[in-house]
Amino acid sequence: MSQALVADVIQFSWVDGPGNRFALFLQGCNFDCKGCHNPQTIPLESIHARTVTPESMLDEIKRAVPHISGVTVSGGEATLQPRFVYELFAAIKADPVTRLLTTFIDTNGSAENDVWELLLPVTDGFMIDLKAFSDTLHIELTGKSNVAVLHAIRYLSRAGKLYETRLMLAPGINDSDEELRSIAAWLLSVDPAMRIKVNHFHAHGTRHPASEWPEADDERKAHYATVLRSPPSGGTPRRLPMASSIPTTFRRSPRSCARSPSDCSGW
Repeated sequence: MSQALVADVIQFSWVDGPGNRFALFLQGCNFDCKGCHNPQTIPLESIHARTVTPESMLDEIKRAVPHISGVTVSGGEATLQPRFVYELFAAIKADPVTRLLTTFIDTNGSAENDVWELLLPVTDGFMIDLKAFSDTLHIELTGKSNVAVLHAIRYLSRAGKLYETRLMLAPGINDSDEELRSIAAWLLSVDPAMRIKVNHFHAHGTRHPASEWPEADDERKAHYATVLRSPPSGGTPRRLPMASSIPTTFRRSPRSCARSPSDCSGW
């Protein structure tokens, strides 16, 4: 049986996918995002992380079953420990107490195809964070290219398992009109019915320099929606099925986000 390093667990979360969810944050990430909201989960090892097995985690999930609709594995980066995620989700699907729970993964989208193929049969939905459409900007913000991320969005969309693409927007950082129009055009080309979640950056818990980045006001938030839906070259407005503009999160500090999503927005 596999093991995993877990940074933290939120037994009842409503910002990690549909419904009230058991959220599991794995330790370790292969991105080094400037705006990461829980940078303590980036190192592959931590004295604060605990080692768990699918069996021990299933026991914890069972205790929460009366109050949850599903389980989400996040991070860090969930796909860096794919065997554990696979075994946990398979156990959830097989156990009569948990078999009706939905299984979701919140990911940066960097995994190779073999990881997606392993996880697809036991995962009900993937949520992918797209930090920037411009590869140069993506490298600047995360330290990594977005080529694999864009591939994953297309790959998982075609597999029918992409629940939503998440855009974390910070004023003056990655929210230019050109960037937003490029994102919208590309996502529309992948799937005209794609669910897009626009999350608004909050500096709480971030490191320098992100701790000094500005936050979007209501006027700027409305502008995002207008630009993302604006038609190219005088055409008809895009029908992008954008999710609620409530500021939720891509990367949240597990211990600070259980109460209010407005406290949790970050990278």
